[in-house]
Amino acid sequence: MSDITVEELKERQANNESLNVIDVREQWEHEEDNIGAQLLPLGDIPSRLSEIAHLKDEEVIVHCKTGGRSSRAQKYLQSQGFSNVRNLIGGIEGYRES
Repeated sequence: MSDITVEELKERQANNESLNVIDVREQWEHEEDNIGAQLLPLGDIPSRLSEIAHLKDEEVIVHCKTGGRSSRAQKYLQSQGFSNVRNLIGGIEGYRES
């Protein structure tokens, strides 16, 4: 279970689940449009890993614009010992289109 659909995320948000959602886009993209995620740009993840280290054993959902950068973030976080990283299929564009 490595990816999450927009539909599943929206359903879980509607149920007010406590989710760890990380936006790996750039600051300006996050300012233009965000879905309530914590901003942690892809290029900053290695130097800011300590900020999310407490989530290593929790589900972490990563997203970007369409899914490419978040896929790279997912692989990196998994290589750093994060056990349950899920990539939002279609990214924020897919989220807004559904």
